[in-house]
Amino acid sequence: MAEVEDDGAWSQEIDEEDILDGLQLPSLHETVEFRKIKDLEKALLEGCDFGILRTICQGKPVPAHLRPQVWKICLNITDTDDTLSGFDGLYDMDEQKQVREDCQKLVENLGNEEEDKVSIVSDLEEIITFYCKSKNIKYSSDNGWLEILQPMLSLKLPKEDLYNVFYAFLNRYVPRECKKNGKPFHLFRLLLQYHEPELCSFLDTKRVTPDLYAHSWFRSVLAGPSDLDVILNMWDVYLQQADPFLMFFLSLVILVNAKEQLVEMEQESKHSIIEKIVGFPSALEAEDIEDFCSLAQYYASKTPQSFRRDYQLPLYGSSGMSSHRDDQTDIQVSQALCLPVSVGELLQANQLGGGDGVRYFVVDCRPAEQYNSGHLPTAFHLDANLMLQNPFEFNTAVQALFATQKQAISAGSVAGGEHLCFVGSGREEEDQYVHMVVANFLQKHTAYVSVARGGYTAIHESLKGNLAEGIKDHNPKSCIVCNPDAPEAAADIDSTEEFGEKKISFREKFSALKSKSAEMREKLVSYIKNEHQGAEERHVSSADKVGKRYRNMANVFTIDDDDDDELPNTADSDDDRKETVHIDTWRGRSDVLHAFKCNQVIDSGHMFESHLLITESHMYVLRDIPNKKGMALIMHRRPLATILKITSKKKLPELISFKYGTNGEEMKITDVDRFLIQEAGEATKVIKRQIMKVLDMLDT
Repeated sequence: MAEVEDDGAWSQEIDEEDILDGLQLPSLHETVEFRKIKDLEKALLEGCDFGILRTICQGKPVPAHLRPQVWKICLNITDTDDTLSGFDGLYDMDEQKQVREDCQKLVENLGNEEEDKVSIVSDLEEIITFYCKSKNIKYSSDNGWLEILQPMLSLKLPKEDLYNVFYAFLNRYVPRECKKNGKPFHLFRLLLQYHEPELCSFLDTKRVTPDLYAHSWFRSVLAGPSDLDVILNMWDVYLQQADPFLMFFLSLVILVNAKEQLVEMEQESKHSIIEKIVGFPSALEAEDIEDFCSLAQYYASKTPQSFRRDYQLPLYGSSGMSSHRDDQTDIQVSQALCLPVSVGELLQANQLGGGDGVRYFVVDCRPAEQYNSGHLPTAFHLDANLMLQNPFEFNTAVQALFATQKQAISAGSVAGGEHLCFVGSGREEEDQYVHMVVANFLQKHTAYVSVARGGYTAIHESLKGNLAEGIKDHNPKSCIVCNPDAPEAAADIDSTEEFGEKKISFREKFSALKSKSAEMREKLVSYIKNEHQGAEERHVSSADKVGKRYRNMANVFTIDDDDDDELPNTADSDDDRKETVHIDTWRGRSDVLHAFKCNQVIDSGHMFESHLLITESHMYVLRDIPNKKGMALIMHRRPLATILKITSKKKLPELISFKYGTNGEEMKITDVDRFLIQEAGEATKVIKRQIMKVLDMLDT
């Protein structure tokens, strides 16, 4: 007896008596495959369960003649009753004509005999009609159902079995809300950003959202764009994995493999890019399937698993089970800055070292006094406030972060991991700054970025009863969870005399630091002109005619030494009184000369996704409405002539301030807007140029 192995394929013992002299011997692979089929046939005859089936099949495609039995076991419908017998026989839906026409179109392309076509059309129409009636839903031609049924027809199942296979497959593996702006596509974008932030940023810039190219993939589990042999082999593997989220990672692999092609389409239109992506699955061949699915499983293993629990019910549960969570989940996934990680998963990986899966490098972004009052033993401290208070020190700390991460990974430390998980306090007032830090890392296309949901507060609650072992340097007196007033009470002891009260909020303390400390003001309010090309361009040239407008006054675009940075920002005024508009319509208006996407920053530290639109005479500030995609509020209509200063931070040039006011004998600044603009240099340049045109026109 000799044991034969085939590269990780199934190994069986081959009896030497089976090999007869004088005959042409089959190849080793053919012999092993033959044994594999015999084992599967025997197991099916004995009524094997799903576990035994998976052990035998080992995640590989199965022979066509055994596929019907294998699929029924994988879908757990071997003993299911004839559900279709409950059909009332009435074809009376409002969309019945469309159902019949779509069934006829599908069958026409199958190439069957004419008498078979009539029977198949009848079966398909009955299945679709009964499914709609039993689920109380309406039929639409783009729902992917017939695309799913087409490969199932090749199984040659009786009508009642075909319905059960279709029903089980649809409920288990097609996510709910496969529609424009649906939850599956928001989640897929977060997964793409997690693994390929550069590609995600490119597609975002081109406004190519996942629902525009992956709709046909998700609604049919890739049956729509793929050949029959390809999809049958793929579903063999898919059903053995029994993982509904595998579809997300198959789609991810498709995009990752095509990254170079897509990035090279920088100058192509949005429509061309979408068309290109939609066609990618059609290039798959049957022999690619094992590698294709293995890659998808690899990416799945290198992804935080929290999202599965969060979105299992909303995406794959019945509508009744998930309806109470839909709104909240929809808001979470559509507005999430990056992929969230549950503290339970973070702590488990932190304690066990992550194994072969996700290993985290924990980045604690809370203020220093909070970090010093308790933190995870493996956490690296990166104070989020530094990003605004001292950008130079912040950048130095980030460099130290990456160096420490690299050393920890090399040393095999439990603290080492390629995946960055940012931890805030769990309180909105501080976490606004944490979100700015995370956005900064994402803008730099850092991969594997996540945020611990609930921050330190959730970690503390999860470790309750074991704080001494789970949290390092825990001090109940100054811990923000044990003593919520601790950070304010533990502030500089002189704060009572200086501010006339014992407790001040984080926001008040931050504001007070700006106004009372000359050194801090130097860091926070030291501005340079809007162009950042070098010291030789620090002043507007004489050709700009600034002297006419601002005779005997400081240059409007020079370094700002005034203390008018304390002026209130009116960007957070009552939204109810603002006009609601369609963003694309306004960006496409004929009078709009330039449009820039940005984040508006208000005094509280909150940031809002916004747009600056520049016309010949005005600058419009549009703020995105989170729960109304494509819509925005007109926050301000700023006349360009009222812009007296455009300034930016020396060490954070993307943070631009526009200062407005009147210019009589003295310049009086009355209002301030602040924006984080990725294209800050270009934006301030064109705005300055347009201001000069307005001023020239006023002078003449």
